[in-house]
Amino acid sequence: MEIINKRKPRILMIAPLPPPVHGSSMVSQSIRDSRMLNETFRMDFVNLSTSRTMEEIDKRSKILYVKKAIRFMGAYAQTFWNLATRRYDLCYLAITCHGVGFLKDAPFVLLCKLFGKKVVIHQHNKGMAKDVDKAVYKWLFHRVYKNSKVILLSWHLYEDIARVVAKNNVMVCHNGIEPTVEWPFEKYENEKPHILFLSNLIIEKGVLVLLDALKILKGKELGFICDFVGSETKDMDAVRFAKEAKERGLDDVAIYHGRKYGKEKKKYFHQADIFAFPTFYFNECFPLVNLEAMEYGLPVISTNEGGIPDEIINGKNGFVVEAENAEMLAGSIEKLIIDKPLRKIMGEEGRKMFIKRFTINEFEISMKNCLWKCIQENDYQIL
Repeated sequence: MEIINKRKPRILMIAPLPPPVHGSSMVSQSIRDSRMLNETFRMDFVNLSTSRTMEEIDKRSKILYVKKAIRFMGAYAQTFWNLATRRYDLCYLAITCHGVGFLKDAPFVLLCKLFGKKVVIHQHNKGMAKDVDKAVYKWLFHRVYKNSKVILLSWHLYEDIARVVAKNNVMVCHNGIEPTVEWPFEKYENEKPHILFLSNLIIEKGVLVLLDALKILKGKELGFICDFVGSETKDMDAVRFAKEAKERGLDDVAIYHGRKYGKEKKKYFHQADIFAFPTFYFNECFPLVNLEAMEYGLPVISTNEGGIPDEIINGKNGFVVEAENAEMLAGSIEKLIIDKPLRKIMGEEGRKMFIKRFTINEFEISMKNCLWKCIQENDYQIL
């Protein structure tokens, strides 16, 4: 799209920024750091997050509630001041769209509308469909999304908002990550295929489902090692993981390595042969970890959650299995354990897809086009 005037359009970006590190905050940070977007737009950021660590997200205490209230009021005051003192062509908000998080974030959208600004909402989560019939949410949804554009991570997520947002008010911008791997690279030659699970130890991310699948595979006397990498959580710590693995007779093949970053994390991608992410997390939208595995040329086994079918074409660069189906997961892993050429073919196909569709450059181009479209369009249709 051509820039129609010499002045850089100015955008107020209200979004969670790290810390803590999670999908939404990392995407917001990549927008903030983007040379392409900064050359095109003048962006002012307000940090929407009221937590500063992953532990604070779920922790409950009076002191923490006070801290979060102060952070909320500070962000709201900063938003009001920016709107009152600067001219914005667009307000971009990466809000939570369900539950208490939506109730917390909705006032920011309403404030932008009070100042008569165009609004685009970038949704990194889902759950609207569960709340749409509840009186308070129904009332707020109409006011927050009326005359608003929405950016989704995938068309597979549209059903969640279909009763609130008209389809022609929706745009799609896939997530993307910065390429970090020089290709081709020398693969580890493992005596036994290595399966990698990389995520926080949350039950809904599929930890126990994967352990159940591994038990099935070990019962067939297939040789493998499964590396689990990620943070301990209230769901599962290292002690419980060891207990669950031992109960399934997997303590010699299912190994928990703890949280890893940077070069340490890369090591596990380099030595892996198969990537497994059997998530059934209710809020799974477009997991970046699958893209990381594709970058490393790994065949990916994941589930039909959120936008994952945009990342994995079943039978081409991996397998899409039913959530919480250990037998189906085991069957897909078995195919890749016994067929090394298939692992190579699928991994290379995934790498090609990553380069073509899911790099940070592709994300920035798509995001730039979405923001320009919002700035230039005058009339939004609503339900």
